[in-house]
Amino acid sequence: MNIMLDNHKIVLDYFCEIHRLIEPFADKRFFELSQHEVVPGAIYIIGRNQFNLHKHKIQEWVNTGTIKGFVLCNPAEGSEPMMWMYNRDQAFHASTHTTFISGGDLPPEVTHMLFEHFGVVVHDYEENLQAIKHYEQNYSLDRPYKFLFLNGRPRLHRIYLLKQLQMSGLLDQALWSNLGDGPVFNGNIKLNYKGRYLPNDSFPLHYLPPEYEVDRYRNATTMIPKKVDAQGAVGPDLYAKQHLFTANNKYEWGEIYIEPRAYEHTYFSLVTETVFEYPYSFRTEKLWKPIAIGHPWITVANRGFYRDLHNLGFQTFGHVIDESFDSIDNNQARIERIAQVVEDLCSQDLASFLKECYTVCKYNQQHLIESRIKWRQEFPDRFQQFINERFRF
Repeated sequence: MNIMLDNHKIVLDYFCEIHRLIEPFADKRFFELSQHEVVPGAIYIIGRNQFNLHKHKIQEWVNTGTIKGFVLCNPAEGSEPMMWMYNRDQAFHASTHTTFISGGDLPPEVTHMLFEHFGVVVHDYEENLQAIKHYEQNYSLDRPYKFLFLNGRPRLHRIYLLKQLQMSGLLDQALWSNLGDGPVFNGNIKLNYKGRYLPNDSFPLHYLPPEYEVDRYRNATTMIPKKVDAQGAVGPDLYAKQHLFTANNKYEWGEIYIEPRAYEHTYFSLVTETVFEYPYSFRTEKLWKPIAIGHPWITVANRGFYRDLHNLGFQTFGHVIDESFDSIDNNQARIERIAQVVEDLCSQDLASFLKECYTVCKYNQQHLIESRIKWRQEFPDRFQQFINERFRF
């Protein structure tokens, strides 16, 4: 039985990322839009896959008034990636009767509902709960690497730091990965090393040592696939991420899993979030994993990212790290300052640093546990208010 939404009819995409939370509101569900008989006057909650497959059909339904409107429910995206879709696809501009459920902040003129999808789900995996226990049981101040630095697809701020830390010799003292060696064409930051600007268009693939990879993907790290370019040269596959996170011939969301030894053997995480130059925060599993396991971190993200975390009740490490970079508006100056903060930290006594961070880490661990419960519990009322206000016509 659905919850009443001012007499709105809700049709739900069964494969949207948070369908279980929206299920109580649904009058009807569908698995594949091409096999679904449209419900006139309904509001459609549609996941990204079905939207991409059937955006023209959805646009036609909105243009003709067949449906009241639709919500793109894609909380695994947010901020810059979500705005890229918004600006690209005319379905969002067919009428005012469209909106988003997003995982990140968007400009105020874009109506949306924010849901902290990644912060909610990181504890949903039994493997992660076991990893958290493992980390607590094996906690030590003596660690062989200085920091953990995980990077997926290539983004300009990631390449910048990979090259900067390589030239300073710090990559050799870190556990790090880079799962995409393709070029990055957008963005305005330039690699500044000792006053010289250098190319920062790509960086070679690099897996974690197998003993630090999640069990289910460990064998893949020794079998990097190859590609052949137009000249016949053989090199590493640009899509190593897809290869690494494929199990039983099916690509998985492998980034969500926590391998405790990678954290046990490093003093802090250097987190390169999805968004850096766009001025709205998007918090993903990249941040929530070190918070969940109790690992100190420095996050490379948009201006105000730390401010927004504070507004959610989380603490950061300003008592031991200069976090003033969070208020630097200029992207070039901000990433240069972050790189310097990382270098300065690595020159310190990291065992003492770890002890100084312990209380904040434990607080954030508990606050995330409480917040994910709160975010789920508040969802029905927030969703009901959002739909009723957005579709009040």
